Amino acid sequence: MSETITKVTLSNGLLVLLKEIHTAPIISHWIWYRVGSRDEPCGKTGISHWIEHMLFKGTPRYPAAMLDKAISREGGSWNAMTYLDWTTCFETMPADKIDLPLNLEADRMVNCLFDPQEVESERTVIISERQGNENEPLFRLNEEVQAAAFRVHPYHHEVIGDLVDLQTMTRDDLYQHYRTYYVPNNAVLAIAGDFETEAMLQRVRELYEPIPRGSDPPRLNRTEPPQQGERRVTVQGPDDTTYLLLAHHVPNSTHPDFIPLMILDSLLTGPSNLNIFGGGISNKTSRLYRALVEGDLAVSVHGGVGATIDPFLHIISCIVRPEKTAEQVLQRIEDEIKRLQDSPPPAEEIRRASKQARALFAYGSESISNQAFWMGFSEMFATYEWYLEILDRLAQVTPEDVQRVTQTYFLRRNRVVGVYLPEDSTSPQSEESEL
Repeated sequence: MSETITKVTLSNGLLVLLKEIHTAPIISHWIWYRVGSRDEPCGKTGISHWIEHMLFKGTPRYPAAMLDKAISREGGSWNAMTYLDWTTCFETMPADKIDLPLNLEADRMVNCLFDPQEVESERTVIISERQGNENEPLFRLNEEVQAAAFRVHPYHHEVIGDLVDLQTMTRDDLYQHYRTYYVPNNAVLAIAGDFETEAMLQRVRELYEPIPRGSDPPRLNRTEPPQQGERRVTVQGPDDTTYLLLAHHVPNSTHPDFIPLMILDSLLTGPSNLNIFGGGISNKTSRLYRALVEGDLAVSVHGGVGATIDPFLHIISCIVRPEKTAEQVLQRIEDEIKRLQDSPPPAEEIRRASKQARALFAYGSESISNQAFWMGFSEMFATYEWYLEILDRLAQVTPEDVQRVTQTYFLRRNRVVGVYLPEDSTSPQSEESEL
């Protein structure tokens, strides 16, 4: 993959990435902050997501009531997201209206109000969001699995945060977090679309460079120790469906084994979509779909490995058929994993898995918004060069590479098994097995 971008660091530390794309009169503008749930100590979990909400509450120059109308009136769209390692805000606009998001995001970096009444109003909204998530069996199960997988590292809590922290954090807690992490030297500005680079860079300098550099933000350097044995969690609730989550600890996105793990993921469950805006492709050729869904053990199976700064998890998620048990599904997954550990997969199967992974990656890189996304997203956990090299690296993965990473990471002592059971279940699958 060969692409030309302009990459400049301003005097205040803001990293700027610009890419001209003249296929349509559209510009996509993304500001990324290197802050997410990874940066949240106990007592302040969920604070980054809460601040994402507060960014929409306006500044003296751009009151909240006018923001949505202003973007919509100009024919644009906007949103924001918070994840483990980052927070991002973006606007995609007609090219001749790009000055609005440029001004808006430069202003929001400094002048968000955090009005006490708005903070309390948003507390109610976020607690309601959290409680709504708790009605979803897979959210509750994933939260327990993640907490069991990480005893030390701050990846142990959900991005939305723990209820007790959402109830007790103060306006000053939020404002201090905002002033600490939402500073130009902790940010990446990525803009792609129909513009001339020199003119755009000049405008970026005019709006962003006067913002003073902040102190280097503190980081929670709490390395998760190696897991020494299988961990199991069981969650019971009102849903009448049984779910299984199988999580294995895997390396971070810049580790040499991450790319072979992407191919393993494609082979087992279908390719992961690292780009949250990309399209999906069928996973019906994957080994676990054939074994579990076509084998009448599960209603569905999905998997995924995320691009993160620190080592995270590969997760396999299954909805168990009503007449089957989670242990039956787990046993079949183990059988498929053992097959890969015992012998390398056929070269043709690796070629197909690699082709699927590369196709999904390509589908998720087509639009102007997606290209702007990748420019900033790749800088959150690696560099833009990682993005440029990934298609070639995926194509170079061998059957032996896949066998090796399966042998290295897909071990019982390196996994967490999570089962969600209907509340009135008396099934023996709720008891810990000897597997």
